[in-house]
Amino acid sequence: MLNKVSSNVRGEASMSAKNGSIKLVAGNSNPTLSQAIADGLGLPLTKAVVRRFADMEIFVEIQENVRGSDAFILQSTSFPANDHLMELLIITDALRRSSARRITAVIPYFGYARQDRKSGSRTPISAKLVANLITQAGVDRVMTLDLHALQIQGFFDIPTDNLFASPVMVRDIRENFDLTKVIVVSPDVGGVVRARGLAKRINTPLAIIDKRRERAGESEVMNVIGEVAGHTCILIDDIVDSGGTLVNAADALLANGAKEVYAYISHGVLSGGAVTRITTSRLKELVITDSIQPTEAVRKAANIRTLSIAGLISEAIARTAAEESVSSLFD
Repeated sequence: MLNKVSSNVRGEASMSAKNGSIKLVAGNSNPTLSQAIADGLGLPLTKAVVRRFADMEIFVEIQENVRGSDAFILQSTSFPANDHLMELLIITDALRRSSARRITAVIPYFGYARQDRKSGSRTPISAKLVANLITQAGVDRVMTLDLHALQIQGFFDIPTDNLFASPVMVRDIRENFDLTKVIVVSPDVGGVVRARGLAKRINTPLAIIDKRRERAGESEVMNVIGEVAGHTCILIDDIVDSGGTLVNAADALLANGAKEVYAYISHGVLSGGAVTRITTSRLKELVITDSIQPTEAVRKAANIRTLSIAGLISEAIARTAAEESVSSLFD
């Protein structure tokens, strides 16, 4: 459905902005996704230089006239998170000083989102700090995808659209599975709302993994809440980092009689030895979006597959520029 709609938008995008033309400025975090978003809108990426001085300071130069334009910065704050965050802030400053009418930061993956509360004494709430930095730099609106915690929208004092990858995932699941034999599984209690939403969309039952560590230093015990025997299990979550939770959850589900275990995750951080951990696990397939630029190891992994969110973001940008509803994308 999204592909059809975005193809209709493509011819209209350049004339849909209510005031001024649409300008797409890409940072260095995910050039492949940025180009796909531009192609979906039928627009070129704005000519800009985002490079480093010899001491690795970031230099930005917008090489087109953006005065009065509706500017969208395409930049995930993925690894290296601090570099990509600084690129976003400096691009924002360059656009603001070039008299762009409105600046929207399109952040498919919002880094620091896992630090959304004080986890202990004398610890920061880094997600709020980063939200403040982006706002103070001069961003007028933020567009992001599957925030780790929905309350992070409230950390911004500017309009914030949290898009969902679920329509893209639902379409893929419908195309690849017999839904009468599928059960959706949340890998922890905290992800139940997300998993329940997907299960409702595809009309399947829901199970939950209850993780607990009885004593410090002991391995986690994973209890499966729900009847998974004979089912194809689909784990759903927003971030996969080390991959340990997914691998352990897959083992627990198979031990409880599951037929096969798949995982659909919005953001494939996959740091350290995560790719090796996934490829040598009993997980049948890990499906991630391209919100983070896939590494060479991810592209070569036999049981890791990537779904594109370019069409979804293109459509959301076109609707934002035309002052149309974005939330209706997910009704």
